[in-house]
Amino acid sequence: MSTPITVAYGDGIGPEIMEAVLSILREAEAKISIDIIEIGERVYSKEWSHGISPSGWESIERTKILLKSPTTTPQGKGHKSLNVALRKNLGLYANIRPCISYHPVIENKFDKFDIVVIRENEEDVYTGIEHRLTGDSYQCTKIITRYGSEKICRYAFEYAKKHNRKKVTCLTKDNIMKMTDGAFHAAFDRIAKEYPDIKAEHYIVDIGMARVATEPENFDVIVTENLYGDILSDIVAQTSGSVGLAGSSNIGNEYAMFEAVHGSAPDIAGKNMANPSGLLNAAVHMLIYMGQVDTAKLIYDSWLKTLEDGIHTADLYKKKRSKQKVGTKEFAKAVIDNLGKKPTTLSELIIDSGASSKMSEMQNSYEQDYKVRKLVGSDITLAWNKSNNFDQMVGLFEPSNPQMIAIYSKGLAIWPGGSKSSSDQITCRFIANNKITNSDVNNLLIKFEEHNFDVVRMDKLYLYDGKEGFFV
Repeated sequence: MSTPITVAYGDGIGPEIMEAVLSILREAEAKISIDIIEIGERVYSKEWSHGISPSGWESIERTKILLKSPTTTPQGKGHKSLNVALRKNLGLYANIRPCISYHPVIENKFDKFDIVVIRENEEDVYTGIEHRLTGDSYQCTKIITRYGSEKICRYAFEYAKKHNRKKVTCLTKDNIMKMTDGAFHAAFDRIAKEYPDIKAEHYIVDIGMARVATEPENFDVIVTENLYGDILSDIVAQTSGSVGLAGSSNIGNEYAMFEAVHGSAPDIAGKNMANPSGLLNAAVHMLIYMGQVDTAKLIYDSWLKTLEDGIHTADLYKKKRSKQKVGTKEFAKAVIDNLGKKPTTLSELIIDSGASSKMSEMQNSYEQDYKVRKLVGSDITLAWNKSNNFDQMVGLFEPSNPQMIAIYSKGLAIWPGGSKSSSDQITCRFIANNKITNSDVNNLLIKFEEHNFDVVRMDKLYLYDGKEGFFV
């Protein structure tokens, strides 16, 4: 019985590599039925802001599985990232990018490594919540939730357990972003305690990425936030010899999307030069997800054999190692010709018992971690005319409850004291001397408006069981 899937050809080199991959799937007799949808630039031009039409959404909702070529997001004009829209709307919370060394067949600096990057897929700065607050200043909101962090960390440990992996490494920047990245790190530590047989370690993201780039053999499964994971997965993919080799899975409780790591490469589109390996590896992941393990192994092993034979596309071709430089179509034909053959130098695909089944649904293990939340003040951000006098403004709020205790410019305290604002926005911090309500905070906003101050943002300040829920 065939499994229905949605196929999207994408932009740039997308149609070429998709045709190559589908030809291999057909010859390998993958049990799939295909529903083709249009996505990307041509759909953007029809004023669908996310690059996908309602009929495209309907197909994905019906099949639950999307095999997707890369797309191009037009610059400006209100166009939004299709990938972000797919991940958010389909609940694809986990991005999984396996990457291994193909040494000595493909040139790289490292003999052996086998890394899986598991990236949180719905939160962080990739939510796309941005604002222009003033003429000079912009902001991008970073959202990290305890629930989302625990869910992706649990997925990483479950993946490691299911695939006989020995270690999970977490990367954050919680030495600087103590609340957001601190919450992710804390979630990792909580979940790690439930898996005593799997080693857990944490690195600050900068040194962590540096170590991955220079000693990848020391890493196994890596779990991290959205932005860091996006950067890291390309670093790891390039470490293997070419970003064109890597495929990725985007997994949710109900839907799944499979795609290559690389972009649409419009500069070589239509030239029969693109390497279809990344999308082919994504299709292998898809077959494993669907339970078609034998077909996945058949294709993957024949692909490795093709690489061993020295049949390489332009991005991989090296005179000393390669025997033949081929185009997209010819590479696919070589893989097809090798179906049924196994690699002799590289390791053939070994799928651990039970790894072919879908990961069990990640349950919400979130529990409220505080008993009392208390409103204690407000940060009110203003568009600021630098010629204005701080003392004069502060005097408008004396006496008051809450009381203005500080003025910040980009997190730097500039009042009280003599520092100058380096921006055209300032943030006034009000802290209560005794109990306040939302009305007290609203009255502050009203007073600013009455005196013609331009309020561009307001954040309430809370204590959680006596601990500040704001920067100090």
